[in-house]
Amino acid sequence: MQRLYDFLRRHPTGVDTFWAVLLLGFSSLTVLGGPTRGAQIPMAIFTVGLCLVVALRRKIPVKMLLLTAAIGVGQLIFGVPFLPADFAMFVIAYTVASAPAVPRWASRCALTGALLGPALSAVRFNQMLGSHTIKQDLLATALLTVPFVLAWVLGDSMRTRRAYWAQLEEKAARLEKEREAQSRIAVAAERARIARELHDVVAHNVSVMVVQADGAAYVLDAAPEQTRQALETISGTGRQALSEMRRLLGVLRTGEKSEGGEYGPQPGVDQLSDLMEQVRGAGLPVDFQVEGEPRELPSSVELTAYRIVQEALTNTRKHGGPAVGATVRLSYQDDDLDLLIEDDGRGAQRELYEEGGEDGLGHGLIGMRERVGMVGGTLAAGPRPGGGFRVSAVLPLKPVR
Repeated sequence: MQRLYDFLRRHPTGVDTFWAVLLLGFSSLTVLGGPTRGAQIPMAIFTVGLCLVVALRRKIPVKMLLLTAAIGVGQLIFGVPFLPADFAMFVIAYTVASAPAVPRWASRCALTGALLGPALSAVRFNQMLGSHTIKQDLLATALLTVPFVLAWVLGDSMRTRRAYWAQLEEKAARLEKEREAQSRIAVAAERARIARELHDVVAHNVSVMVVQADGAAYVLDAAPEQTRQALETISGTGRQALSEMRRLLGVLRTGEKSEGGEYGPQPGVDQLSDLMEQVRGAGLPVDFQVEGEPRELPSSVELTAYRIVQEALTNTRKHGGPAVGATVRLSYQDDDLDLLIEDDGRGAQRELYEEGGEDGLGHGLIGMRERVGMVGGTLAAGPRPGGGFRVSAVLPLKPVR
């Protein structure tokens, strides 16, 4: 049954043609029973035309409306009485009023015909009967007008309903596209966040390992004890890097937990002291200062502050040159957290802090700017007067809920 219904929906003209043939067959009985042969000819012409209207009403509705109007005028002129095929006038009035693709002027013309046609027909055919009164004309007009107007009103309400459903479908499609776009944006943002985390974890720990490995190779024969300490630092740093990467990559696996049952917390300002010890152990002297009254911070600000300090110190080791020292100052203000990381090294090349880097360089500063932007803060990075490099960040504090 569903297949038949789908077939009929795919072939509307064929369905209309079927009903037109039935209407033609039924109307032929009236035509053949006409009073005279002279009257049968216009009746046959009008009947065929009206059946054609039924067959093509959905394919070319406006043209069929004009054909119906012409046939109606012809019936009035030739005095052709009511035909069974005149049912097509109801059908075309409904079709023109209900089809969304039909211009509004055509629908208004159909309504005008529904109001005027029955009145003219009532007057014309009452005159043909020879005796009529105004009361009879009014009664006949009302009886003929009501069905035509009802057909048009039903079609217009169907048109409104279809337009409403089309609007709902369009809105649903638009919302679906917006949802897909938001999903793509969310995926891109998550990828960028993961890339920043990976960069910070890998760049920092690997740079420590490289510095220690170079130092161990330099004193391998002369100072075995220092070599042993460097290797222990490399081993510990590697384990820490692996642990952070497992935690980071673990959140990408739905339903998977770490060995302890939960993923470890993100690093924050409380872990900066451990970071300083690690950096000092890698051979970079760091002076760490905390100003103001420490207090609870939003987790996003905590992570951002930690990563900025970590990346700034990593850049100091990479670009500061030999015998470089650094200063880290963490200042708690009323409405924000201020970070200042300075070193007395040779600084960095211009393209690393102004143009975003070349050949894969400078991504650390890009990541810092992205992190600070996500919490609504500001970042300034560049050479400082007298030599060295400076990174300054202001992170606004919002109440922790």
